[in-house]
Amino acid sequence: MTNNLSVVMNCDAQQVWAMLREPSLVAQWHGWESEDLRNEINQIYFSDTVVEAPDHTSLTVAGGDVFELRPVPTGTEVKVTRSALDHDSEWVAWDEDITQGWLTFLHQLRFAIEHHPHGHRRTLFFQAAGKNGSIISKLRLDDPPKRGESYSLTLDTGEEISGKVWYKTNHQVGLTVHSYAEHGDGLLIVADQPPVEEVRPDGGSMVIISTYDLGAHDFEAIRNRWDKWREEKYPESEPIG
Repeated sequence: MTNNLSVVMNCDAQQVWAMLREPSLVAQWHGWESEDLRNEINQIYFSDTVVEAPDHTSLTVAGGDVFELRPVPTGTEVKVTRSALDHDSEWVAWDEDITQGWLTFLHQLRFAIEHHPHGHRRTLFFQAAGKNGSIISKLRLDDPPKRGESYSLTLDTGEEISGKVWYKTNHQVGLTVHSYAEHGDGLLIVADQPPVEEVRPDGGSMVIISTYDLGAHDFEAIRNRWDKWREEKYPESEPIG
């Protein structure tokens, strides 16, 4: 079980609050581009059950999970506290998956604020059953440098990438990637997803690529390279979207 859902962001709490309370800004870090993203954002962050603290230091989203904002010397600590687990809920089997999702999104939020606060991201995404082993291992990302350190490597896709290690946990790796943005860098997140009984018994594999200001040719080249690799390694999965 993942318990440490806390990230320190190099910004003030007001900036974080804006990224939590403006739908167009939430879309720059929550999830990935899809037909359902707008509805998902509205349901989670802007439904009638959402509760804002008057001093803008906490936000209880739909489902009861709570964002807490606390100023620290290096910026703002943003913490997500999961609601108490309801063992009768239809979502009980997905509890750890949701926790892992919050971890991913917190790091995407930090990246958006610190690297592209006024940017517009375009994403590529795919997920597949994990029965063929760890996608982190497949992509040769088992042993990256420490967080914040520079790296340069060749992925199993054949793509040469470089940047800095954004974060590393037991089940996720996040890397900044110079070639995923016209200016600055983009973000690559690779995750081994936890098993979900009767739905994903062997766990899963997930990739989220966040790009910024790339031309159509460069964006499609990244998509095609990753989709060719996906088709070879995960032939039963849906194409990258």
